[in-house]
Amino acid sequence: MAWVYLGIAGLLEVVFAMSMKNAEGFTRLVPSLITGATGIAGFICLGLALKDLPVSVAYPVWTAIGTLGTVLFGTLMLGETLSVSKLVCLAMIVIGISGLKAAV
Repeated sequence: MAWVYLGIAGLLEVVFAMSMKNAEGFTRLVPSLITGATGIAGFICLGLALKDLPVSVAYPVWTAIGTLGTVLFGTLMLGETLSVSKLVCLAMIVIGISGLKAAV
């Protein structure tokens, strides 16, 4: 169940980042509320996952899900560029997280 909590926390991290962008410096109410709610819910899920998973794996996995998802949605929904250097860096994140997971 810890991995499920961690996956949910990672997905909430993506929503958190995207809603923060849409909050425009917290000047828009609904995106600001979504940012706060997903931030709190994400931390709760991360905390539940940390009951059973080592922090040295769970935290990097959580941030990686957030990073990869945010780059993906930023590219698809916001028209941000996805350069070769970004793809290489994303691949290194996946390789690094896979190595941490394998080491458990």
